[in-house]
Amino acid sequence: MADRRLAKPKNGLNGELHVPGDKSISHRAVMFGSIAEGKTTIHNFLMGEDCLSTISCFRKLGVDISLMEDEVIINGKGWSGLIEPKEILDVGNSGTTTRLIMGILAGRPFHSVLIGDESIARRPMKRVTDPLKLFGTHIDGRNGGDFTPLTIRGGSLKGIQYELPIASAQVKSAIVLAGLQAEGRTEIIEPQKTRNHTEKMIVEFGGSVEREEKTIKVLGGQSLKGTEVFVPGDISSAAFFMVAAAIVPGSNVILKNVGLNETRIGIIEVLEKMGATIEVLEHSKQGEPIGDIHIVTSELKGIEIAGDLIPSLIDEIPVIALLATQAIGTTTIKNAEELKVKETNRIDAIVAELKKLGASIRATDDGMIIEGKTSLNGGNVHSWGDHRIGMTLAIASLITKTDVYLENAEAINISYPQFFKDLEQLLISK
Repeated sequence: MADRRLAKPKNGLNGELHVPGDKSISHRAVMFGSIAEGKTTIHNFLMGEDCLSTISCFRKLGVDISLMEDEVIINGKGWSGLIEPKEILDVGNSGTTTRLIMGILAGRPFHSVLIGDESIARRPMKRVTDPLKLFGTHIDGRNGGDFTPLTIRGGSLKGIQYELPIASAQVKSAIVLAGLQAEGRTEIIEPQKTRNHTEKMIVEFGGSVEREEKTIKVLGGQSLKGTEVFVPGDISSAAFFMVAAAIVPGSNVILKNVGLNETRIGIIEVLEKMGATIEVLEHSKQGEPIGDIHIVTSELKGIEIAGDLIPSLIDEIPVIALLATQAIGTTTIKNAEELKVKETNRIDAIVAELKKLGASIRATDDGMIIEGKTSLNGGNVHSWGDHRIGMTLAIASLITKTDVYLENAEAINISYPQFFKDLEQLLISK
């Protein structure tokens, strides 16, 4: 799929689209179903490569998991149903799998080894391994446990109080999962509120967790019960079509059944602040709030994006950078250092690739500055093996003067295998 060229839109993007299931929730549903007692059925599961890596790891831990189209059935046997794996647990490209599964393995009385691809081998894990060691678990790996391969020998844990040095839902979730198994109470203090899917899912599976402002409290020794989970459409995937509809002339798009979790809707707030014509209709809550998003081509203006807003849109910043190239004036993105430790250094990656297309954009220590409105050219670009960089560049190709050729487009399969099919659907609808 290297050097993929996309057709230009003739009449904008038009029509309705159901984006695939939320990646963060799909991961967590498999994990909670695996540590719960009884049957769990997951509807609208994301069959992307990252989520399939999570299923593979838990199968190796002895969990009975069946796949049927977009549905997953798990027959869990509780915490004690997990067994020592005979094979290395390969997380593929999935940082979520790596960090969250460590929290589960920390309290299990056996030995396991985690490994991933080249991208995972570069991603820092000490932010998770250090607090897990405070519980009393034994973890080692390259550079003192900062990089995979990682070895974990779990056992009896004691609850801790921990102040997160950075706002990270993955780190928080790993600590919460260890805390569920620990003796006593565990408290986590966040610098800013991060996505709360883990806390919501504990309640869905019959457990309890408390939040007071930026402090999360979880009592150890909890057992969970299998349940039904409906995975809403992924707002991070929807963001690409929201941006496309806002910047491609003549567009009118409705995105159906998208997750509207309050910790994930920063992209909507950014579009509204930029002046986009966007309407959100929330219509149901099945564990997570769900609704439809209607967006049309809009005149946009530059804004500052920083502070508490950043954790709610950290995964959308690459496509927001593209959005900013089509806004009048300056857009400044600050406090986004977390982008440096994603699948790639996303600050460097998106700045380099959008510059190739003629964008006026420069990197800063914690974000980027984009000047608009800029006419973009075509050319050869690269996904850097990062699904969100790849999708951003595919959307950019819709407004360039000449064709864009995207190398390593297959990286998009990590989170959105049918991305190009869905994009073509909106291109031909009218």
